[in-house]
Amino acid sequence: MSSNAPRQPIRDLRFFLTVPHACSYLEGREATTLFLDPQESPGGSVYDALALLGFRRSGRHLYRPHCEGCSACISVRIPVADFTPGRTQRKLYRRNADLEVRVRPALFDAEHYALYAHYIRTRHADGDMYPPSHEQYRTFLTLDQDYARLMELRLDGRLVAVSAFDQLEHGLSAIYTFYDPAPELERRSLGTFAVLTLVERARAQGLPHVYLGYWIEECRKMAYKKAFQPLEVLEGRHWRRLIPT
Repeated sequence: MSSNAPRQPIRDLRFFLTVPHACSYLEGREATTLFLDPQESPGGSVYDALALLGFRRSGRHLYRPHCEGCSACISVRIPVADFTPGRTQRKLYRRNADLEVRVRPALFDAEHYALYAHYIRTRHADGDMYPPSHEQYRTFLTLDQDYARLMELRLDGRLVAVSAFDQLEHGLSAIYTFYDPAPELERRSLGTFAVLTLVERARAQGLPHVYLGYWIEECRKMAYKKAFQPLEVLEGRHWRRLIPT
């Protein structure tokens, strides 16, 4: 079990709670979100400290769930040094060996947005991100900060996936991945491959963790996160190893 305290104390910060709203993941539940004061710039040192406490980033906002009577959302991360890809994951490495990987700043790009809009319309037309718009995309996935990155995956020059992630002092934080839903690309499992690529990137940089955001055991859409073993979960102010069931 590892301590969750930041290396150095950070100055006093202000936080705000949203009003209860419908939960995006569990039907019939209400959710409340704790946000860092929007007037605060999510600079690297503050972000590093809050990420250890389970905070995530969406656009320029840092947040974490703060729901009364519910603790279903659990922060999870991959301990890079201990991670060994399983048989299926090794196959994905080989299957995607022909992809070109390029990392760019998290700035708006029309080609990225076109892929994002197609992905949302095709895969998430029933979700709260539909319909897609330029403004929604910009406020969610673009940020002019040194730590904010976009990783492109290309096949013979064709953009097939984009993965937004953040470069933290103690790891990489996976924000969101969208990809081309074309049937001929399904076997590539581009979302999973993007996470595997982040793990290898963190390993090459000597970073100890890849943060995967929140995991809800009851949510089928999040089941893929348990395929990355070992996995660590945040309990209070400490991270512990999740015992597979």
